[in-house]
Amino acid sequence: MGDLHKLFNPATIAVIGATEKEGTFGRAVLENALTSGDRTVYPVNPNQETVLGNPCWSDIGAVPGPVDLAIVATPAATVPGIVDACGRAGVEGIIVISAGFRETGEAGRRLEEEILRINKSYRMRIIGPNCLGIMRPTVNLNATFLRENPEAGNIAFISDVGSFGRTLIDWGMSSHIGFSMVVSLGSAIDVDFGDVIDFLFEDPHTKSIILYMEEVVGNVKRFVSAVRCFARSKPVIILKPPALEDGDCAGKTHSGAMAGPEKVYDALFRRLGAVRVREAQDLFNAAGVLCARNRPRGPRLAIITNASGIGIIANKQLLRSGGKLADLSEQTIRDLDALLPPYWNRGNPIHLLRDADTSRYAEAAEICLKDPGVDGLLAIYTPQDFAPSQELAAALIATAAKTDKPLLTAWMGGREVQRGRELMVEKGIPAYETAEAAVRAYIYMTQYERNLLLLHETPAELPLDEAPPKNHLKALIRRANREACLILTEEDSRKFLRNYGIPVIPSRMAITLEDALAIAREMGYPVVLKVASPDIINRQDVGGVITAIDCEEALKTAYQRILDGVRQFAPQATVRGVTVQKMVEHIDYELILGAKKDRHFGAVILFGSGGISVELFRDFSVGLPPLNQTLALRLMEETDVFRMLQGFRGKPPADLRQLEKILVGFSRMIIDFPEIREMDINPLAVCQGKAIALDARILLDQDVFAEKASAYPHLVITPYPTRYVTPWRLTDGTEVILRPIRPEDEPLEHEMLTTVSEATFRARFYQNLKHISHAMHVRSCHIDYDREMAIVAETRTDQKKRIVGIGSLTIDADGSAGGEFAIIVHDDFQGRGLASKLLDVLIGIAAERGLKEFYGFLEPTNGRMTALCEKLGMTRRRVSDELVRVSLFLAG
Repeated sequence: MGDLHKLFNPATIAVIGATEKEGTFGRAVLENALTSGDRTVYPVNPNQETVLGNPCWSDIGAVPGPVDLAIVATPAATVPGIVDACGRAGVEGIIVISAGFRETGEAGRRLEEEILRINKSYRMRIIGPNCLGIMRPTVNLNATFLRENPEAGNIAFISDVGSFGRTLIDWGMSSHIGFSMVVSLGSAIDVDFGDVIDFLFEDPHTKSIILYMEEVVGNVKRFVSAVRCFARSKPVIILKPPALEDGDCAGKTHSGAMAGPEKVYDALFRRLGAVRVREAQDLFNAAGVLCARNRPRGPRLAIITNASGIGIIANKQLLRSGGKLADLSEQTIRDLDALLPPYWNRGNPIHLLRDADTSRYAEAAEICLKDPGVDGLLAIYTPQDFAPSQELAAALIATAAKTDKPLLTAWMGGREVQRGRELMVEKGIPAYETAEAAVRAYIYMTQYERNLLLLHETPAELPLDEAPPKNHLKALIRRANREACLILTEEDSRKFLRNYGIPVIPSRMAITLEDALAIAREMGYPVVLKVASPDIINRQDVGGVITAIDCEEALKTAYQRILDGVRQFAPQATVRGVTVQKMVEHIDYELILGAKKDRHFGAVILFGSGGISVELFRDFSVGLPPLNQTLALRLMEETDVFRMLQGFRGKPPADLRQLEKILVGFSRMIIDFPEIREMDINPLAVCQGKAIALDARILLDQDVFAEKASAYPHLVITPYPTRYVTPWRLTDGTEVILRPIRPEDEPLEHEMLTTVSEATFRARFYQNLKHISHAMHVRSCHIDYDREMAIVAETRTDQKKRIVGIGSLTIDADGSAGGEFAIIVHDDFQGRGLASKLLDVLIGIAAERGLKEFYGFLEPTNGRMTALCEKLGMTRRRVSDELVRVSLFLAG
């Protein structure tokens, strides 16, 4: 049981709670089921013999045939018993329409827990409770109580709560949005966002996904994995109302306090390649525009208009949204000079003047689109009697067909311009009623392209021979835990920084005043004194930091002031001493670099403007580890202080390459230590271009010590698995490197697949293809290492790399603990043991991941591969005339 395909495209449906009573869910659901194509429908109600002229069964166990989908519309208290009855009857999946669960309080939550407890024995898939159900116009299925069916199309809509989600569905239908699927998850106690997105990845009707989520995403790892997989080839658009700034902002460090849920969600969606919209009205607009034929290569937008005021409004919206107005080239200015009256504004936005006719609009658009400094064009039209709406629309449709750059339009007005707008939409040109909406759509396009670059970045684990030693730091953490000291001292915190290549200012801890005087004499004045206490994090608040100490008398006074301040403001604090630090006298920029463990999404990294006013100015960005140098630079670019770091008011620019390396080293530290709950480096000072850490503090997560976790329990994105890289020799002695596939392997994979024989290609893909598309390579090279693995065999001849074999393992998304393998070896390298080695490596990975079954499909004519599989202990079973299924059971 538990086949999502049967739940989403059932041959048989049981409606439990079916009734003839008008205005009830039971009647509405039954009526929809009865009109859902050629499906068998069983009404179930113990109090009825017939419903709407159809025989009615007293309970699900009395239904005469197998049931793929049961839709439950009965009072909440009856649902656990009904779930048990469905399980005993062998039902594949259930949709619980009924309300009255956790949205009502603790009693309702206990009902949900009881449903989950009962279903452990049956493993049915359950949507809901408190949901609308599902609609799939492409297969003529309406398993909801909604009276109206949407038009069939290529946008899938998934929501959790039903209330506003229903409004969005109605809005989309009234706008004639075509849907491939509509799913309301309700409380999502079982089937969640990740499950549905996984299903939709294989759905040929779905070209983009819209998500509306009010609560958390469900199974976080599955959600992240599913979105990353889908977003590589199709857009994902998310509308999530702002999260309340709750306990996740109650951190003890600056990073813990500032990296709240909203910042974390933004960072997550960016890294997954998804686009987050801020307004409900943009949800369907973004879905359409991101599927447009042409998308921008950058943020530079040109604007043409016949009303200057609207052009100014569009420009303001663009700049406010983080876009950029294109600088027109000299050639473009000359071409426009020849087209426009001499008094045109000679700038962008380009005012075509009130008397602009169709010809002027179309020629200006072509001129702008030819400019290499223009990434996209917005044409704004207001009816002025010189350019008829439909005529101009037809001209711009022709212009758009000649370019690979996006052309967006704002046709402003009512009935007079409506048909022109419709014509452009029909031809795939984004057309909006306002300039602001068009600009927002362009911004979403640029964000999508930029986020896809993040999605394709896959930072690696450090090889064992390159990774910094960390066992001594693990021992330090264990000691701190034994002593119930979850806030490390500054001195211990600095050990972590030094270990990961982060420059640290010289500091030493003094136990007595005499120690402090001796250390200062050795360091040389001026120095800084800081209280050393595991109980005090923000030392400024208790007078625990004194700077610019330039002589022994000043040091004696400062030392006593620190102790007096602690006694006054933190009398319960344990003081271990006073840290003496060499003072940096001239700081050009103060930064903060920190981390926290979000309770839903694990470790996140924060970078921004630092110093004592860090929480006042709140100029920072949040990213997800692991980071490489590209991702580190992107994290810095998201802040305002980044512009200052390139040189500001006579101050020298920061060494950005060094900062990138510091961020990457910091990321590696966070990866290696799931025990870190919060951490601040504040300030990370930049002096004469170079960065150095002046202060650091680490807080530990006590819960980690009780867990037997996976390698990266605190990460939602798994690093490139360097541990699978290994040298090997073919039977003839040829050296190869076996390693996980990388995104940049696309050209090598293309070379291999286009040079193998038709027989070899067909044995792997069960068909012959004349053209191997970029989308196919994206799917195979840009993989999520949590849910799949592809091991390539690479040879090198005269420094030229070549992929000669690929073995892939795809873990079943339905929770069945199985994994499907596939092997292809280039004809030039067959018969040398490579296929056997790739299979062996994949079996080891499958076992490591706890899979129960390792299986694959072969053509019956592929005798060599069949024999190899049998040699490795696999059994085989014919599943069709064209395919044989081979499998190896790894666990009971």
